[in-house]
Amino acid sequence: KIIVSLEKAGYNECMPVQAQTLQHTLQSKDVFVQSQTGTGKTAAFLVSLFTILCDQKNANRKALVITPTRELAIQVEKEALLLSQELGLGICSFYGGVGYGRQEQALASGVQLMIGTPGRILDFKKSGKINFKDLAAFVIDEADRLFDMGFLPDVTKMLRSLSTESRPQIMLFSATLSREVRMIAREYMNSPAEIEIAPEKVTVEAIEQQVFHVAKDEKMNLLLGILSKEKPKNVLIFTNQKESARIVAERLKYNGFHCEFLSGDLPQGKRTRIIEDVKNGKISYLVATDVAARGIHIDDLEMVINYDIPEYSENYVHRIGRTARAGKTGKAISLACEDFVYGLKSIEDFTKNKIPVGFADKELFIEDKSAAIDYRHLFRNAGKGNFQNRERHNGKKPGNHSGKKQRPVQTHVAKVNVRNHTPNPLPQRSSSSSGVINPYTGKPIAKIVSKPLPKPEQKSTPVITKIHNKTINVEKKSWLRRFAIKLFG
Repeated sequence: KIIVSLEKAGYNECMPVQAQTLQHTLQSKDVFVQSQTGTGKTAAFLVSLFTILCDQKNANRKALVITPTRELAIQVEKEALLLSQELGLGICSFYGGVGYGRQEQALASGVQLMIGTPGRILDFKKSGKINFKDLAAFVIDEADRLFDMGFLPDVTKMLRSLSTESRPQIMLFSATLSREVRMIAREYMNSPAEIEIAPEKVTVEAIEQQVFHVAKDEKMNLLLGILSKEKPKNVLIFTNQKESARIVAERLKYNGFHCEFLSGDLPQGKRTRIIEDVKNGKISYLVATDVAARGIHIDDLEMVINYDIPEYSENYVHRIGRTARAGKTGKAISLACEDFVYGLKSIEDFTKNKIPVGFADKELFIEDKSAAIDYRHLFRNAGKGNFQNRERHNGKKPGNHSGKKQRPVQTHVAKVNVRNHTPNPLPQRSSSSSGVINPYTGKPIAKIVSKPLPKPEQKSTPVITKIHNKTINVEKKSWLRRFAIKLFG
């Protein structure tokens, strides 16, 4: 049944990582695999899990796959459903940002293959709805990214919760063999087979790379020129900050490009919709950060643009590797401004490849229609509301963009008789006793009779005397006064 399911999904032969991994996992051995993104490692561990779950001796046991991001969990779930059409397995993804309802129903119905992020999986473990003693297999996908994001304590907690009597098979996949990855393999895996397909740094050889040195203020003009000249079918644009991703996307929209952005602040429903629209070709331009784009697989991605040079060399390879998956070629363009150009040398040392420098003539710089827009408020309200170029009135933009009801502004106005009212009237002299008429009532103002101020009380002069050539204020000390009067008269 597994072979039939694979043939229906279009899998006719094994890729290198699949052949070498299955050689060990089908013999119930632990493995930790170093393999680049897009080489078919997901199918490698899924076929291994299907074999374990379909075995009669594991009829009441389950399998768990841990991923660093929600998007990657959804991606693995979809591929698992595709590859298990004839198996009838219960498969579900578990991640935060959404309600617990659907996921709790899946657990209650007896799901067999669970794919999720560490936080939500530990939530269900704490509530007793997931029992790690029931696991027949445990997979850690993209372990290097998991540990970079700070999930090492969570993964360690899960590994310690595994059964020691009926120990599950453990598989670990990582793009790099970091110190944390080797520690996990040494302490928690049983004599694992080490498989190394190819370091990620060699991936760049199949990608046409180019870097443009440009001032920070002209990056958007150059980006518009590159997109207008190249006219890619689809492109993934990377920034180093989530606020920058939103600003770049909104400025591209304002210049006529159908573009969206991904960040961790977006609701999960909107993130899922954007990813589906990108994969279906409804959205051609996507701006994202490294973390937000993790796990997103876009078929036949033509171009990757580094709007910001990444701060870590590994991230550069992760980025551009998305446009040359499964042996295909692609194009990667980087914009090196004064803020991030310092990372270029370390990237070239890491990839052992000198990136060709492109020359941008004046024609490649296109006028940016969004240049005059004040978009600084997006840094304060990242992920909230819509970006619009609205006119200001009295220094304020109309409308409420926070989604909350605004309290009405109360203006306190003096109640006056406006029938015969003259603005700012001057006092008028009259023959009345006061000489002044109230301009609003027409009646004379009562005359104010000034009274002399009371004279201040005069304090008595203190009695000063000298006793043994010492000046003493006897007013403050009555007993001294009595003594002085009695003594001196």
